[in-house]
Amino acid sequence: MQLIKKTAIDFIGKRHITFIVSGIIAIVGMIGIVQIARNAANMGIDFSGGTSVQLNFTQPVSLEKARDLLARNNLHEANLQEIQEGNKLLIKVGKASLMAGNNADTIKEIFKKGFPGNDFVVESSTEIGPSIGDKLKKDTLVAVGVSMLGIVMYIAWRFDFKFGFGAVVSTLHDVLAMIALFYVLDKEINLLFITAVLTIAGYSLTDTVVVFDRIRENLNRNLSGSMESIFNASINEVLSRTVITSLTTFLAALSLFLFGGEVIHDFALALVSGVVIATYSSIFIASPIVLELERRSGRATSQGAAPATP
Repeated sequence: MQLIKKTAIDFIGKRHITFIVSGIIAIVGMIGIVQIARNAANMGIDFSGGTSVQLNFTQPVSLEKARDLLARNNLHEANLQEIQEGNKLLIKVGKASLMAGNNADTIKEIFKKGFPGNDFVVESSTEIGPSIGDKLKKDTLVAVGVSMLGIVMYIAWRFDFKFGFGAVVSTLHDVLAMIALFYVLDKEINLLFITAVLTIAGYSLTDTVVVFDRIRENLNRNLSGSMESIFNASINEVLSRTVITSLTTFLAALSLFLFGGEVIHDFALALVSGVVIATYSSIFIASPIVLELERRSGRATSQGAAPATP
C-alpha cells in the first residue's frame, strides 16, 4: 500500500530552516519546564497537591453560579470544569486551599447548601497532599531521564553513537515541543500528560529507527554517493510507510480527541499533536543531526563514506 509514490524531496537541504524552527520551539519548551519546576505553570493536583471532586447533578448547573458559590466560601482559586455528558461538574482545589482546611467533604457540603433543590452524587473524589505531589514530579523527571538514557544505549548498540545522539535529540525535541504546546495553551500538566509524552517518545523512536535502518542499508549498498544524497534517498524511500503509519495513528488519536469525552480531552490532544511532532522530528531532526555529526567527523566526503557497523 502506497499513498505516496516515488519522491525526491530534498529533506536534508531544509535542515537549516527546520533547525531554527525547532530551536525556537525547544526554547519555549525549556521555559515551560522551568515554570513547571517553579509550579508557575497550570499544574494538576497530581503534582501540586490538592483535591478533585466530580459531581453528577440531577439538574443543569450554571458554571458561573457554582464559581460564585465557591468564591463565597473562600475557594477563589478553585478550578471548575463542565463535562459535556450529563449535568456533571469537576471541581479542583489546589494545595493552598487545602492548607486552610478545605477538602472533598467541605466541597460537598458547600454544594449541598448552595443548591438545595438540585441533588447530586459524587462520582469520584481524589486528594493528594503536597509532599506526594512533589514526589510524583521528581519521579516523573527520573522516568523521563531513564527513558532518554535507554534510547541512547539501544540506538548506540543498534547503530553507533552518532545515530544514538540523533535519536535522543529528536526525542528530546518531541518532549520539549509537547511541553511548549501545553504551556502556551495553558493546559493542565498532570500524570495523563506525562503518560502521553512518554507514549509519543516511544512512537517517535520507532519511526526514527525505521529511517535509520534504511540509511544504514543504503550506506552499505552505495559507497560512492555523497552522504547527503544517501540520507535524502533513504528518507524518501520510507516516506510512504511513515505517512501511512502516522496517518492511522493520528486518526485513532483524533477519534479520542473528538469523541473520548472531557476527562481525556487534554490527553488526546497531547497524542494528536505528538504524532505530528514525532513524524516531523524523525524526518527533519534525527537524520540531519546524524549527517552533521558525520560531516564533522570527516566521513561525509564526495566519494562517500564507510558504512556504519551495527
